Amino acid sequence: MTESGNITWHESKIKKEDRHQLNNHRSAVIWFTGLSGSGKSTLSAALEACLHKKGIRTYRLDGDNIRHGLNRDLGFSPDDRKENIRRIGEVAKLMVDAGLFTLTAFISPYKADRDQVRQLVEADEFIEIYVKATIETCEERDPKGLYQKVRLGEIKNFTGIDAPYEEPHYPDLVVDTDQLSVADSVEYIVAYLKKNHFIAD
Repeated sequence: MTESGNITWHESKIKKEDRHQLNNHRSAVIWFTGLSGSGKSTLSAALEACLHKKGIRTYRLDGDNIRHGLNRDLGFSPDDRKENIRRIGEVAKLMVDAGLFTLTAFISPYKADRDQVRQLVEADEFIEIYVKATIETCEERDPKGLYQKVRLGEIKNFTGIDAPYEEPHYPDLVVDTDQLSVADSVEYIVAYLKKNHFIAD
């Protein structure tokens, strides 16, 4: 697909900074990455609830939810995974411009794809959180029954088993869900957001 030469960006009279002032807080992408079953969706939902109670405007983009609509035409091949993350990155960028903390929970197995999303927003608007758990823990949890299906040969190209997962080299935050409860993990993330002046104390 090529870009048309007949399209022009139309500037809005309201800027991102205006929305920050209205909201009384900044906006950013909080990108949860990790294996299936590591706790990404659970943590993003719990963090969103915590931020909402603090009066912070948020929206959560979850991998399975997005594949019900926007990305329902995509499979799980490397090319489809790349396109999946590209689309989510563009949506997240729009939501950051709208003044929201955008929480995204996606396996996003390839470092290059995550880095591409980081480059879509300002340097201080992307927070990569590696939700770390061993494959043994994820398989033991198996909240969707996916690992069992993999072992039975019903699912192919499954990240962590027969498809790669590239761990972040320098994530902004590592949350080890083998060691931390959901409540402790959320507290840890909120402390990071406060320390780095994303939200007020």
